[in-house]
Amino acid sequence: MAKKSKRPASCYKKPPKHAYTRTAKKVVKKAFVRGVPNVTIFHFDMGSSGKKYKYVVKLISKNAVQVRHNALEATRIVVNRTLQKTIGLENYHFQIRIYPHHVMRENAIISGAGADRLQTGMKHAFGKPIGKAARVKRNQAMMTIKVNTKANTEKARQAFKKIVAKLPTACAIVVEELKK
Repeated sequence: MAKKSKRPASCYKKPPKHAYTRTAKKVVKKAFVRGVPNVTIFHFDMGSSGKKYKYVVKLISKNAVQVRHNALEATRIVVNRTLQKTIGLENYHFQIRIYPHHVMRENAIISGAGADRLQTGMKHAFGKPIGKAARVKRNQAMMTIKVNTKANTEKARQAFKKIVAKLPTACAIVVEELKK
């Protein structure tokens, strides 16, 4: 049986009014959301975190949006690999500043021959959990890279430019000097 493809990001990028985050805990009371898939992001801090850095490069969202956890993982891999090759593991500290808490739901509708007998349409359209998303506010820093030299800030900017197409919003890249 073929694996079902993901819906496009445009279906989930606009944040609904309220976050849907409550998941089951080890308590007697039952929680609202069941069967939520795990987040695919394993590392939120990469590089050398114990050092003092002079510059910070921020990736800032221009709009309020939701970013899926698999998009965050794809961007994390590209940025971290680019920084390791160009700057070196000991010369940067890369952080993902957002966490995917919001549970996304999908009312799966079957299409094709004979599908009219297998579904209820919009009768019970609550939907099943299909993944998680991070809710990002307007002008919020989604990711930061700390570096020591001006030349490395340009390499960090280039790493962020590579991932802008993987995110569902327009982004700004800002370089700031850290105060001592």
